[in-house]
Amino acid sequence: MKKRQRILLAVTAVASIAALTACGSGGGGGGASGSAGSGTDFSGKPTGALNAWGFENADDVGQSRLDYAAQQLSDVKISIEATAFDAQKFTAATASGNVPDVVQMSSQYVGTFAAQGLIEPLDECLAANKVESSHWYDAVVKDVTYDGHMYAVPQFYQPPALIVNTRLLDAAGLTPADIDTSNRDGLVAAVKKLYKESGGNPSTLGIMPDLPGQAGLWFVANGGALMDADGKPTLDDPANVDELTYLKTLMDAQGGFAKDKSFIDTFDMFGAENQFVKDQVASGVYAQWYPNVLAATQKDITINAVPFKDKDGNDFTVASGTAFVIPVGAKNPAAACAWALNLTSDEAWMAAGDARAATIKADPDPNRMNTGLFTGSPTADQAIRDKYVVPTGNADFDQVINTYYQVVGAGQSYGASAAGLEIQTELQTAVTAALNGEKDPAAALADGQAAALRAWETTTGK
Repeated sequence: MKKRQRILLAVTAVASIAALTACGSGGGGGGASGSAGSGTDFSGKPTGALNAWGFENADDVGQSRLDYAAQQLSDVKISIEATAFDAQKFTAATASGNVPDVVQMSSQYVGTFAAQGLIEPLDECLAANKVESSHWYDAVVKDVTYDGHMYAVPQFYQPPALIVNTRLLDAAGLTPADIDTSNRDGLVAAVKKLYKESGGNPSTLGIMPDLPGQAGLWFVANGGALMDADGKPTLDDPANVDELTYLKTLMDAQGGFAKDKSFIDTFDMFGAENQFVKDQVASGVYAQWYPNVLAATQKDITINAVPFKDKDGNDFTVASGTAFVIPVGAKNPAAACAWALNLTSDEAWMAAGDARAATIKADPDPNRMNTGLFTGSPTADQAIRDKYVVPTGNADFDQVINTYYQVVGAGQSYGASAAGLEIQTELQTAVTAALNGEKDPAAALADGQAAALRAWETTTGK
């Protein structure tokens, strides 16, 4: 089949899947899958025009890397559409034959577009530029590896961990060690001690487990999985059902999901009256970037961090983040490859570390601190830590920062699937329905599994 015909067939299949996903837990059909043998030449000298899509609202970290990559590719004229990724917009551009040369998207979507043959495998891109996959954490690489081929250049990996409000724990006679996700009964007991309400509504949450957004973290830590080794959805895995049943118990122990969500929606998450200042949460799941936000209010909060733990008591976290893909039909793949690799090189990340350090130094706010940058690359992470992550003068924050560095190496991958986008959508839908009591956990996940499986079968033809 000619490349153009394959693209059009794949776009039709993706559009069908998108329609099914929009309906939620429904649909069906048949479709096409792509091939890794594109024969694209990544070895040429980067020259000419490069059209990129990504870097919405680039901050100092993003802009410094863009500047670094532009300096390395002086013979390339780079144009960037700095807007958020949109799957329908991407497939429409593919159908029209007018695709960008490189696109930034969630790593969880890479498998979907790889299976459809809409993005290029990048093994030859890496080889042409003498970059090894070991440049990134193994879990990060697995997130963008489909059918044995790496389809994206990863960027960022900001692991989740638990931040705890120690003054609330002290008042309840508890310690950070009591916020232990491997000890179900103990965690429920701690949450009940910490939970408070006023007028029948929550006023302090014992734990904010970040649901449905981090449901996958809880599932995989319990021995479950969102997909099997082939990317086939496994949302109805018995371990997932077991964990969702437990999560409902955890939420019901503190007023129930609906009330908790309404309460959380009132939080000043990024402001001077955030939930730790106002003692609205005793603990919660937060990604590595959030301590940067809390630093502005460090004088008004007392916090520590503890690793999320799997069912066996081991430190546990999951990989996540964005990545750069090169669409099939890109006009300048050699430049796209070089640009993505330059943006994620140790040198680019060190430029970002320098920029962030300069920003902190110039900021008149004395509360600013350097919590490090978590890049997806262990060598870059360590280099930035060695140069810039020094004692802050706040022992609590030093402990929090060190905890995130402790857990980053424990990362696991959700995997890559031809139905990656649909798995994430159906997961959120199922978890919300179960926690709200609209369906029991087994039924909610069975419905989600059926919809995700239809999408997978549509894409793979299996």
